[in-house]
Formats: sequence, structure tokens, C-alpha cells
Amino acid sequence: MASSSQSFLPHSPSLTSLSHSSPSSSSSSSSSTIKSLIIQSSPTTTHYPIRRRLLGRRRSFSLRSVQDEVSAYVDPPPPPPPPEDERSPSFELLPYLKLKLLSAVSGVNRGLAANEEDLRKAEDAAKELEGVAGKVDLSKDLDKLQGRWKLIYSSAFSSRTLGGSRPGPPTGRLLPITLGQVFQRIDILSKDFDNIVDLEFGAPWPFPPIEVTATLAYKFELIGTSSIKITFEKTTVKATGNLSQLPPLDLPRLPDGLRPQSNPGSGEFEVTYLDDDTRITRGDRGELRVFVIS
Repeated sequence: MASSSQSFLPHSPSLTSLSHSSPSSSSSSSSSTIKSLIIQSSPTTTHYPIRRRLLGRRRSFSLRSVQDEVSAYVDPPPPPPPPEDERSPSFELLPYLKLKLLSAVSGVNRGLAANEEDLRKAEDAAKELEGVAGKVDLSKDLDKLQGRWKLIYSSAFSSRTLGGSRPGPPTGRLLPITLGQVFQRIDILSKDFDNIVDLEFGAPWPFPPIEVTATLAYKFELIGTSSIKITFEKTTVKATGNLSQLPPLDLPRLPDGLRPQSNPGSGEFEVTYLDDDTRITRGDRGELRVFVIS
């Protein structure tokens, strides 16, 4: 929100009458009196309380002094925020609400360490941002999906399973699996939609843990204006770390007759907020996810 400058001009009747009505033939003593009055009415004294009240704001203070005029320019304080029922993106609420959401989902290990209070705060912050930003129209903004996105929060991870709201292996319970970074790689031209997950499997001592990157490849299509349907194709597992020299292993999609009902090979989610660096999605099972561009 651009700031404007406001001029504060001293209006002293005695100074005005003296400086504009004195004849050119006035004596040197009158001239000295005028100069003394100008110095005494300098804004460095009269306007200093104003400057002091503007703590915390950027101030520009320029002084122009001649025999009959003194001007001071000070950036005005910001206007008060509008009433809550009148707020809109025009008051630059979106950056504040984005920061509020990112703060709410920080420190919970992408949701794996979230408790009920953490889930509530994240949900409330997401709803507030979604409400102010309005509905997403991917028919116009599909190009904003392009790129590699880092998952920073999933409400389903609070279930402590890698499947989230769907069945999946547990973390830190029966199996020594550590979840690393999670990314989504989206190509709007080829319609590729890859979920990329770094995993670490514990091994008996003295062997080091096994590190792998699993890439779950999907194709996506736009449904309506803000929903996306993904269809699973294959999973590629690539060893990293000490075993990075091993070739990747492709796990093809199971035939429909052999695939469990809980894993139909496709899914849908809605993009509820999207800008150049932040994305919010809501899954078909109510899962809230927050991504940032990486």
C-alpha cells in the first residue's frame, strides 16, 4: 500500500503579518526581529512531538528555510485496519494470512508431530486464507501449478502413517521407517504428476540405514475449475546414499482385479489456494495439505 506525504505548514499570525507586510525600507533592527521569530518558530521545535509519535515508521524530514517560509514533510502514520467485516485483499491481508498459516504449520514435522490443537490452528488459518483469496480458477491459472512443490504440512500425517488418511505403513512404531522430504513435481504440458518421497529404513547393527527415494508417477486432468483427478501409473524406487549405485526399480501398476479396494489407483483433490509460491489442497478424504515452491 503506497504511502503518501503530507505537508505540515506552521501558521503563525504574527509571523505572517511581519514577513509579508514589512516595507522594503524597514530598518536593520526589524530585519533582526523577523529572523529571530523565524528561528523560534522552526519546525525542529514545534513538530518534534509529531516525529516522536511516529516511532517504528520510516520518516523523511526535509527542511526548507527562507526569510518568510518554513516547510516540513513527514510520512503520515498508516491508516487503521478496516473493520473485520469489511476486510478485503485490497488491504494486503493475503501476505499476513499466508504468514499466519505458515507459522501455524511450523514445528509439527509436516504434521507427524501435530496434536489436536495444532490441527485446529492449521485448519483455521487455512480457512481464513482461502476465504479472503476466493475460489481458485485453474482454467486461467494452470501455469501456476508448474514446478516442484515441497510438502510442509499434511493433516493426515497426524495419524502417524505414511498413507495419511489411507492405509499405509506406520512410522516409528512397528517398522523403523523415517519419512524424509516429500515433493510434488507437476508438468502441465505432459500432464505428469509425481509424488516424490524420501524414506529411510532402519537396518540391524552394524549396517547403516537404507535410504531410498520413491517416485509415485501419476497423470492428472483438470475437473471443473479447481479440482484435479490423478491416475496412478507406476512407482519407481531408487536407492540413495551408500547404495546409490544400484539401478532404480520400477513397480508397475497392479491389474484392476488384483488391486485392493482401498487403493483404486486414482484420486481427486481440490486446489483451494494458489499463488506463485504457496498452494493449499484438500483431498477427497478431507486431508489438508500445504505446499511451497522449491
